[in-house]
Amino acid sequence: NCDQGATPMTSIQPYSSRSPSARPEITADLEARTGLDDAVLRELVHAFYGKVRKDPVLGPIFAARIDDWPPHLERMTAFWSSVALMTGRYHGAPVPKHVGLPIDWGHFERWLTIFRETAKEICTPAGASHVIERAERIARSLNFAVEDAKGTGIPKLV
Repeated sequence: NCDQGATPMTSIQPYSSRSPSARPEITADLEARTGLDDAVLRELVHAFYGKVRKDPVLGPIFAARIDDWPPHLERMTAFWSSVALMTGRYHGAPVPKHVGLPIDWGHFERWLTIFRETAKEICTPAGASHVIERAERIARSLNFAVEDAKGTGIPKLV
């Protein structure tokens, strides 16, 4: 008989409730390997955007669009927590926020220069390397999206 020993359907739990997320273990491993945690990332974000706001090239672009900095800094801290530590704290769409901005690869390169400098000041060497690699990938992706939206075809990376 096929029914012998079968589990009634009502006792089967959805997959998500049977299997706990591996995210806490991944986050803990990343924290241990990089020296990064939410406090370090918050310090990085605040120091970085403090420099960006004073930058003669990037500062005006941000000043024209951000009136209330504390919520933006919290959003960026959540973003970097998700990107660097796989915490899943950020729930947003960065591409639409960047498409249509008056920016090109030169702006992303300036952003990266300031980010690299700040990461090396704030983070451990392993942590700086970790976030810089991700920042470089993000800059390339956002530049591609911005250039694609302009209809220029292949993005400039020079």
